[in-house]
Amino acid sequence: MTFYDDIYPFYPLQRTAFIISGRLLAIILVFLMLAVGLLLILPGIRGKTRVFWMLRIMISLFIGVVIVALNFTNSWAEARMTTNVTYKSFSNAVIQAEVGLHVGLYGFNVTLRGNPIVQFNETINYNEMFSWHDIAEEEYEQALIKGLPNPILYIVEKFTLSSPCGMIFQYSYSGRFASATLWTAFCCWILSNILFFLPDIVYAGYMTMATAAFIFFSMASFSTIKNVPRCVFSIGEDSFVTEYSHSFWLALATGVLCTIIGFFVVMLYFLMPEKVKAAFSLRFDSYEDEDEDKSCPEGYLNSVFLNGEMHLPLTPKVTPDCL
Repeated sequence: MTFYDDIYPFYPLQRTAFIISGRLLAIILVFLMLAVGLLLILPGIRGKTRVFWMLRIMISLFIGVVIVALNFTNSWAEARMTTNVTYKSFSNAVIQAEVGLHVGLYGFNVTLRGNPIVQFNETINYNEMFSWHDIAEEEYEQALIKGLPNPILYIVEKFTLSSPCGMIFQYSYSGRFASATLWTAFCCWILSNILFFLPDIVYAGYMTMATAAFIFFSMASFSTIKNVPRCVFSIGEDSFVTEYSHSFWLALATGVLCTIIGFFVVMLYFLMPEKVKAAFSLRFDSYEDEDEDKSCPEGYLNSVFLNGEMHLPLTPKVTPDCL
């Protein structure tokens, strides 16, 4: 019987790798429930307008969920490689594994997956999360106490304050500003949805382009990490550096989508305002004019009483209330 029932490094129980962030899952579920609730009203919309409304709802919710979810994903920058590396401290045991680093706006996670996954009678499958808001040295000490494998400890050490790489400052500050601009883009997205229900939807187009602008600002903020020398991670006989990943390119695609939507809304509003208002069901002026015509029928005035002339016939006139 070895230390902790032959489960090493030093875990008392067999661990399960992290799969998905709870906050990210909650965001997706909230927007899915909102989408289902809005789609339930579609049967009450008649004609071709139903299809247009469905497209508006789906595209708008897609933009909103992407903006919020990008704050909590750990795939803005990543790097991975497969190499032979020592598994734990004070041991010469070498394993073949895939090592990965995934960086987000609020933190990063390090993955270690054996190839094959079972080696030395152990399931090698780790996914450790670390946050910028916590003290790096304390998290590193906790990782040492838990006995994380050597590749994970090596990468986490690069993000400590004592590391000469200074990666904690590069990624934490760039992620902080990128997150702030993304939340500003989310506020612009909310305003644009409100303005789409007002008569002058040109302002909704402007606000949609403002949403795209702040998304691009967040990408520019995160890209400042490229302006400083990047730290090289050397594990075993191989090395890697981080590159832009899925979240970064998804932010770019969403920003381009918002730019296209905002540009076409503004352009079509100036070229054919009435048709655009009709497409968005905003022809309030014509509806009000029709209601006024129906509520003010033609009336008659007694010209003899008004002018004092006894022989003039009654002439039809419009009542003063309808003028």
